[in-house]
This record gives sequence, C-alpha cells and structure tokens, in this order.
Amino acid sequence: MRFLFLTQYFPPEIGAAQVRLASVIRELVRLGHQVEVLTALPNYPTGRVFEGYRGKLWLEEDWEGVRVVRTWLYPAMGTGPKRLLNYFSFVFSALGGLLKVQKPDYIFVESPPLFLSLTGYLASRRFGVPFIFNVADLWPDSVRQLGLMKEGPLLRLAEGLERWSYRQAHFVTAVTEGIQKILLEEKQVPAHKVLYLPNGVDTERFRPLPPDLELARELNLEGKKVVLYAGNHGYAHGLEVALQAARLLPEEVVLVLIGDGSEKPRLQQMAQEMQLSNVRFLDPKPPEYITRLYSLAVAGLSTLRDSPLFEMTRPVKIFAGMSCAKPILYTGRGEGARLIEAAQAGLVSPPEDAQALAQHIRTVVENPSLAAELGQNGRRYVEAHLSWSSLIQNWLYQLQSQPPKAEKVPG
Repeated sequence: MRFLFLTQYFPPEIGAAQVRLASVIRELVRLGHQVEVLTALPNYPTGRVFEGYRGKLWLEEDWEGVRVVRTWLYPAMGTGPKRLLNYFSFVFSALGGLLKVQKPDYIFVESPPLFLSLTGYLASRRFGVPFIFNVADLWPDSVRQLGLMKEGPLLRLAEGLERWSYRQAHFVTAVTEGIQKILLEEKQVPAHKVLYLPNGVDTERFRPLPPDLELARELNLEGKKVVLYAGNHGYAHGLEVALQAARLLPEEVVLVLIGDGSEKPRLQQMAQEMQLSNVRFLDPKPPEYITRLYSLAVAGLSTLRDSPLFEMTRPVKIFAGMSCAKPILYTGRGEGARLIEAAQAGLVSPPEDAQALAQHIRTVVENPSLAAELGQNGRRYVEAHLSWSSLIQNWLYQLQSQPPKAEKVPG
C-alpha cells in the first residue's frame, strides 16, 4: 500500500510526535509499504525555521529513503494569534504541496493541530482515497482544561471543527486507551471507524548501554547521580515540581533536562533564582544522544500537571527510559501512572508534589539493586508490549478489516 503522511511536525525536529511518526514510517517501509511525507519547514520547538531551510517556499528531500515534500509556514511558538497563524499557514501551504505528491491509498493526518483535518479532507477528495485522522491529543478539550483558551466563539468554532473532522474522516486513530474511550463514548464516533495505535518505542535505538564516560566528562557529570528528563518543556508538563524537588536533594544528585519548549526560558530563570547548582539544561539532541545520556542516568523522569486531562496520557518519554532499562519516576495521575505501576517499572508520586518526588529520587539513588530491578522490568515490558513491529502490524490488520466509509458523528 501507499501512504501519504500529512503532518506539521517531522524530523529533523525533535519531539514526541516527530519520534512517533518516524518510527511508524520506518516500520511501514520495513514491511514493504510505500510512504511519502508532506510536512512543514522545520521550526519546532524553537519557533524559528532551521538553518538550511530558511527563505524557501517549498523543497523536496530524502529522509531515510522516504520522499519528503516541505512547504512554507509562519514559524511561531506559544499560544495566541501568532500560533494560530503558524497552524493555518501550513494548512494552506500544504494544499500546494498536494500537487507534488503521488496518489496514495491512504492519507494519514496527524493531529494536533486539529486544523490540518481541513487539508486532509481536501486531499482525500482530490485523490479519491480514505483519510485517517490520528488523534494524539483531544484538542480543543486540552486547551479548555488547561485554561489556554477562554469560553467563547473561538472555542465553539474549534469544537465544531472537531466534530466535523470526526464525521469526514474515514478512520480515527487513538493513541491511548483513554482517548479511544472518549472517542467512542463521549464523541460518539462509530466503533468501526476507531482504530488503536498506541505509542511504542524503537527497542534497538533505545537500549541499555554501559556508562558513556566520554559524555560524562564532556558534561561534567563524573561521579554524579543523574536523573534525566528528556522531552518538551511545555506548560502541561509542570516541570516546576522537578526544580522544587532538586532543591531538596544533595548536589551529587543532578537533574538534567534536555529539550526545548515554551516554558524553558521561565524554568531556566526559576532555577537561577533558586540558585540550583544541581540542575542542567541541555539543548535538544537526536535520539542517539538521548540513549547516551540514559547510560549515565540513575532514573528517567516524567512530570504532568494536576488535571483530569492527563487521565488519558501516556507520555512517549517514559518508553525511551524503560527501553534503556532505567526506572521511571512518574509525577502524575492517569493512564501513564497506571502503566508504570502495572509494569513495575518505576515509582509514581502525586502530581505537583515535590516532597514525594524528592523522596523517590532518594530511593532509587540509595537502592541501586531496586533501581536495576525496576529498570529491567521496564525493558521486558516494552519488548513484550510496545515494540513498533507488533503495534504497526496490529494497526494494519485493524485498518484492512474495516471498509473505508465516512459516516456522520452525532452533533
């Protein structure tokens, strides 16, 4: 089969969506399917178009043997009018990109942003093929619950677009059990349209390694007990709790935060004001570098704010740490917390509770045998349940078992 992936986010950008899509595409290609990608000029998470891509309206490139067509967008981060312009600029520029791709058998549309369903629908009509709407985040529910958008006409318009998107899509793919349940029970998407493709992990790319002593010297981490947070520094992650926990720990325990995001400048300022000598911020790096960092880590860290929204969240970052055989310190509730507990792959503390997180960090630092046991449990769990090979084959079976037919969703 031939797939067209329509996504605003794609490597060389670094982020959860980019890592997930890259893994899905690699596995589809390995299984003998053909893939093209229509995406934007890379600008995430800095809000600046990457060097080498600036000043271009569109371009073609090869990514691991996959043809990628990129079109212009207005680069921006954060929230507000500029971010909406960022989204809509790609929605419209991607229409021109459709003239440069071959007819697929299926169009895979990544959401968020929700607005890309408009382009996906028009692409579906142009080529006369089904489009699959992949729901990685229930937007606009998330912006309402996080208080990022006020009640009013714009939010009602977004909710109308969400209902329209589910009606027009031939299939709607959920990435967590919680999202799947809400699509079926609250959004009333017909069951035969809902597919399930949870986040997985590349167990070859993320694997246990002996400590990378060269990297430890380079980062001045020799003799330190490293707790690693590798991922987006956004509002939803509530990373203040990690800084507050670091203040309660000895200097030999170092919190390393690698990545970027809208909250990073504020977090850096906060760490400076708190005079935290045991917190390091690193710029985003590719997955291979993250694996090297995990070789130095005592544990991986994942944090979320206290919100009902995160009942359905399974952060991708926890799977990388588990795959590297590191215990996960999870600060939050919901599906991700339950997974860590079921896999016996780490320690879970309540959201925004710095005291509890600091205590769990001390526990894994002071009990190497417990840390090793939790890490091995995590590695076994991802090998058994979350390898991309088994996940993609199951998803393809779901896809081919249902007739592609767009149906109305109530409302």
